[in-house]
Amino acid sequence: MLPDTIPTVTVRGRFLSPDGHPLSGSVTFRAPAQLTFPEADVILGGPVLAQLDAQGQIEVTLPATDAPGMDPSGWSYTVTEALAGIPAGRTYQLLLPAKQARVDLADIAPTDPTKPNYVAVEGPPGPRGDRGASAYEVAAAEGFSGTPADWLASLTGPRGATGPKGDPGPAGPPGTPGLVQSVNGVSAAAIKLTASDVEAIPATAAGTAGGVAQLDASGKVPASQLPASAGGAVESVNGYTGAVKLTVADIGAAPAAHAHTAAQVGAIAATARGTAGGVAALDASGKVPATQLPSVAESLPGTWMPDDYGLRAWAYDLHAGSRTPGDAPSEAGRLYLVGVPLRMAATISKAVVHVMGYDKPNSTVTAAYFGIYDKDLKRVTSTASSAAALPETHNIGGQLAPVALPTPVSLAPGSYYVAILIKGTGTAVPFLAAANWAGNSTISGARAADANGVHRWLQTSSATVTSLPEQLTLADMAEASTCYWAGLG
Repeated sequence: MLPDTIPTVTVRGRFLSPDGHPLSGSVTFRAPAQLTFPEADVILGGPVLAQLDAQGQIEVTLPATDAPGMDPSGWSYTVTEALAGIPAGRTYQLLLPAKQARVDLADIAPTDPTKPNYVAVEGPPGPRGDRGASAYEVAAAEGFSGTPADWLASLTGPRGATGPKGDPGPAGPPGTPGLVQSVNGVSAAAIKLTASDVEAIPATAAGTAGGVAQLDASGKVPASQLPASAGGAVESVNGYTGAVKLTVADIGAAPAAHAHTAAQVGAIAATARGTAGGVAALDASGKVPATQLPSVAESLPGTWMPDDYGLRAWAYDLHAGSRTPGDAPSEAGRLYLVGVPLRMAATISKAVVHVMGYDKPNSTVTAAYFGIYDKDLKRVTSTASSAAALPETHNIGGQLAPVALPTPVSLAPGSYYVAILIKGTGTAVPFLAAANWAGNSTISGARAADANGVHRWLQTSSATVTSLPEQLTLADMAEASTCYWAGLG
């Protein structure tokens, strides 16, 4: 909104095609320079772009070209029309005297852009009260005799000699965006293209004679658009003509009741899977199940292994640990961990210790707990009190004492600890198979941690442990002085 102290003129215009359709585009009004209005403390600059509306009309309010106190003065607007469908838009000069409050471009714009430009000038008000006299009317009032065309022709003199080329002027401000003049060679206010204009196939040609085939929902040409079969007759079959009926011999086939064995076709019978002399059957994970693998004892004849005792893993061969002391009493209330390497994945249902009995009536077992810890000393499983599993008598050679786990656990290959905690009274509660590894120089120091950080034997520093904790730490443990035996089955 311009300040009230700046006189303005409202300029209107309407642009239609010859058939009455509204044109689209814009009309730009540009002053020759920035305009300063000291009294209003305002500086105006830049072009004014008026876009044609849906009716092809514009209306814009501009400062009058004769506003008092304006700097510079004595200038006119440069009007540029950029209309769709009109390749060469008009450019002309326009005076907007403050006395003319409203101006219509149809009254003052030149009709032929190739003729000299002219501008509206001030004259007596017409019947509408908003139009000044044109330049031709002013000339007629001054005594010119002739038609408007004669007057326009009188303005053009003979062409003079071509002058020298001047220096390039300074670059002007960027122009308004260009408008589309035509689409595919069609120039009109409202362009409507056909399939042929864009080199396309009309939609009406789909599925019609001379057109194109359609695809059904499955992406195939429907049967209704396929040509009929040529229907050529078969002249002979395998050399026979007429009403031919072939036998299996005619086509080199076997009778329907004929069958081949797996051996005849060089195959392995399905019944050979998982059977003696057959082939291994893979389980759901793509591996040979343990039931089809040879035991360690079978693969290492002459060597006593856990399989020979019906076990999956143990701490060491009992015979190898039978040297002095052979068996040793456990200390009531101290938790012992026995490192056991598990070579193959297995489902474990019991922990096993070797018991030599204990001194009755001088000693009494009140509770016994067994469990499994992983190499990070986290409990995997544990039993409730299992004191009844430990025999009280001292048998010659002792015996294996299996203790069932609450539920079987599936263990991956790796190193584990069998946990042993016995509660009771007396000094011999009870005697368990033990090995004096330190007495053998070839395996001295074997109790230390292996490459995976797993120790062969550990025991708690405390002798008042009441249950198997969920998590142990090495800070709670010490290298065991007695090397007990344990296994998993």
